[in-house]
Amino acid sequence: MIELALVPPSPIRRAWRIFAFFSLTIVLTGGVSLLFADLLWRTGWSAARTVALCAFVPLFFFTALGFWHAVFGFVIRRCEEPVAPPANEPIPAGVSVALVFPIYNEDIARVCEGLRATHESLRKTGQLERFDFFILSDSTQPEKWIEEERHWHELALELNALGRIYYRRRPSNEGKKSGNIRGFLDAWGRRYRYFLIFDADSLMSGATVVELVRLMEQHPAVGLIQTAPGIVNAESLFGRMQQFANRFYAPIFLRGLDYWSEGFANYWGHNAIIRTESFMKWCALPQLPGRAPFGGHILSHDFVEAALLAKENMQVWLAYPLTGSYEEAPQNMIDNARRDRRWCQGNLQHGMLLFARGLRGVSRFHLLLGIFGYLSSPLWLVFLAAFFWTWAAGKMTGLSRIVVHSWMSSFNLTASQHALLIFLICMAALLGPRVLAVLDAALDRPRRRAYGGLPRLTMSAIGETLFSTLHAPLQMLWHTRFVIGILLGKQSNWGAQDRGATETGWARALRCQWEQLACGLACGWLVWGLAPNAFWWFLPLFCGMSLAIPLSALTSRASLGRAARRLGFFLTPEETFPPPELVELRERLARDRSAAPGVEDSIIDPYINAVHVSLLREARLHPESARAIAESEVGDGSVRALAEEVLAKGFGALEAADQKLVLSDADTMSWLHRQLWLRPESTVAPAWRDAMKCYTC
Repeated sequence: MIELALVPPSPIRRAWRIFAFFSLTIVLTGGVSLLFADLLWRTGWSAARTVALCAFVPLFFFTALGFWHAVFGFVIRRCEEPVAPPANEPIPAGVSVALVFPIYNEDIARVCEGLRATHESLRKTGQLERFDFFILSDSTQPEKWIEEERHWHELALELNALGRIYYRRRPSNEGKKSGNIRGFLDAWGRRYRYFLIFDADSLMSGATVVELVRLMEQHPAVGLIQTAPGIVNAESLFGRMQQFANRFYAPIFLRGLDYWSEGFANYWGHNAIIRTESFMKWCALPQLPGRAPFGGHILSHDFVEAALLAKENMQVWLAYPLTGSYEEAPQNMIDNARRDRRWCQGNLQHGMLLFARGLRGVSRFHLLLGIFGYLSSPLWLVFLAAFFWTWAAGKMTGLSRIVVHSWMSSFNLTASQHALLIFLICMAALLGPRVLAVLDAALDRPRRRAYGGLPRLTMSAIGETLFSTLHAPLQMLWHTRFVIGILLGKQSNWGAQDRGATETGWARALRCQWEQLACGLACGWLVWGLAPNAFWWFLPLFCGMSLAIPLSALTSRASLGRAARRLGFFLTPEETFPPPELVELRERLARDRSAAPGVEDSIIDPYINAVHVSLLREARLHPESARAIAESEVGDGSVRALAEEVLAKGFGALEAADQKLVLSDADTMSWLHRQLWLRPESTVAPAWRDAMKCYTC
């Protein structure tokens, strides 16, 4: 681990950094845009060319931003001196920290194993007594609810941590994740000076957690420190390429980002430490005016919370050098696109906050970057359509181009040479960061070894670049469809993310991506007919679309991912030198899991029933929870009638809403358990009799 020095931001220094960084970006964008406008002028201006130019300028501006992030990051990393790791100093007395795991219909076994690994890693630091753990459930599925309770209780017993690991389920998931966190803080926040937010698949080493607490203690003006989580545990070929790209390219990009956002970085929603008092005081989210998908609750709450902290002069830092922070990601292209759909709506909502009163300019730009991350796809599509229309118009009219004098004509460049020059500059801006990442690793022997050596990391970077070239047009079509759907009022469903190694079958790939295949074939045929010479320039675009189905199906295969690892391709430091937390997590997840308890077990099993009923009764002790439970209840007679139906017909005979009503009533659940074991077998449903045999044999 490298020490992270949080230097208090100087307004003058930050102003000069922002000026230098964005001046270079604007100069590069302006120069290339002039070259492009000159090319359009010399071949005859038209409305389609105006559209193409208007789309090109913002597209290249954000490409240039990425390029300069990589350049600045590379230069700074090469020039800065390495700093020794921090001494293992104890956390000051009186500091208490909450580690919170908000979940929503997740794989609770994976959540608990991640919590266990973090808990045991903290134990090794000798600082465990400063930390409490909270599983904050918003789950709506009855089966998940019961499964979560059992896994929590067993984990707390195994770790002897019943007074340190807590479980809470909200009766209503109002406000979604941010509402879940706000509810926790309103109830328990004042007990903790800081809290760390984990995702369902997050994991952090104890040393990293302790170092984050130390940094917060040393810098009272810091409100939030965001780590840079590395993607781990990828099995499919797609997952391994995403994992490699995340770990290999991120260091230079994040160092460049930190250069100009110094002290006012962004927040990504998890694997971050937050000053509790500041967050509770200033980060209450407003309801946006209007109806969804733009109005209502703010989905991408993290960007906004960072902006609200910065607005109150609380610093937000990106802890780019800290290792020991991990997360997982979707294992195939379709699930990755589904996750993007949710993020797309949340980021587009930020358009209503860009001009909110009091926000800092840096925060507004962070919001704009998130918005353009999805608007760039329809802009790219518009740019391509304008170009194709230009060729189509020339073909249909049969008119010859009237070449006029232009600025570049004085350099004796033909129109083709002029176009090639612009193309080469664009390719340099796109591929330059990848080359710098390879060079950065080549100049750093330990880092080079962590990626399998220079030949393998170079081949991995080339392979990932080729895949990204084919994947980019598919993302363009996906994101364009998402943006159009949101603009038309279609709202995204907020569901659990599928993080498992789910392989994409050929039927699913065809069902989900036939439009991309049709688009690639149609566009390729059209361009070949209109301008055969231009076809070869756009071949990667057409290939990516035309190969969408086999690309999606094959890259989801875990067998190909394992083969790549055996050959040493797409390796990451966490695989070459695995940290003990990840080793422990993988070993425990590889073991056979016991069958998850069903809803019926909460009635039959004395142990599961006792845990469930005790949690229901404890929830009533908190006024807010008691009020929410009371509002969701119906009369005792109605609940008792449902309970009788459960005994006579089985739990599956009830609708999901009625199941939750029964499960939410402590007295009814105790009564059901007693009645099931006391009543004659002939008076209960056959399903109950069969299930009870496991307990009587």
